[in-house]
Amino acid sequence: MARNDLLSGSVWEQYSNKVIERMNNPRYVGEFSEEDAKKRGAKLVVADFGSEACGDSVRLYWLVDPKTDKIIDARFKSFGCGTAIASSDVMTELTIGKTVDEAMKITNIDVEKALRDEPDKPAFPPQKMHCSVMAYDVILEAAAKYKGKNVKELKDDEIVCECARVTRKEIEEIVRKYKVKTIEELQKYTDAGKYCKSCVAPGGHEERDVYLVDIIKEVNEQMEKEEIKKGLETGEFDKMTLVNKIKAIEKILNEKIKPFLAMDGGSVEFVDLREEDGKTKIYLRYLGACATCSSGALTAKAIEEELKKELKSNNLEVIFI
Repeated sequence: MARNDLLSGSVWEQYSNKVIERMNNPRYVGEFSEEDAKKRGAKLVVADFGSEACGDSVRLYWLVDPKTDKIIDARFKSFGCGTAIASSDVMTELTIGKTVDEAMKITNIDVEKALRDEPDKPAFPPQKMHCSVMAYDVILEAAAKYKGKNVKELKDDEIVCECARVTRKEIEEIVRKYKVKTIEELQKYTDAGKYCKSCVAPGGHEERDVYLVDIIKEVNEQMEKEEIKKGLETGEFDKMTLVNKIKAIEKILNEKIKPFLAMDGGSVEFVDLREEDGKTKIYLRYLGACATCSSGALTAKAIEEELKKELKSNNLEVIFI
């Protein structure tokens, strides 16, 4: 569906024509059966993935030639928003003709860029990026099924440093055990990254699928999420450090509140957090359509109640500035 006057000036202008076209006319929606696979001498792979951020889900079907590991055909079914459908459609197309190992290298960035009308203009708003991440994740689920492993095993077995033959799992264990934050700290416990250094960060003489700096960052983020989750599950938000309180608030904003506001073209941003008068005061700012909405006060109250519920604390107050 091309843009028209009804869409002019609306939230739809944040979406590329390719996204809108794929939303309305996806090319690879469908499914394969075991009978379909048998007729084409292929192995049927069916994989599912769902996003906790918005409740969307996608099912991916592959017909894989067992002699070459090549994906000879693919289809999908998506249960979710238009961006999820468009992302899943392009993701499915990108996997056809590739081997399973090649398909595993397709990232959410590849999916988003394939949906752009212009090279330097994003295909959709940033809050919808999780839809393309979901497309990437379902590829890993399908590859794991084909290889008879789980997704974690695929990542664990990946050699990150070819020179020292160090796997991702070994790196992650070191980062967790010694609370590593930097490459220098990491190299106190492993030889990874000490030789050709291509695995340390982008820009070396050999391009890598994953770098040590990425793993350090990802593991630390995961550890922080686990700490926050543990605090929330035990109802200890009021005992958290200021930094972890901010992270817990931002997590709920990103996963629960922003997706809801985005449906009406609005959003909210975290501004500040202060401990005043025996209360945790959360300062927020409306963005987009919410900034001029006449129902802002009612929405603010609903946001405050949602934060109280998720954080398991009545000792907080939300203030919009």
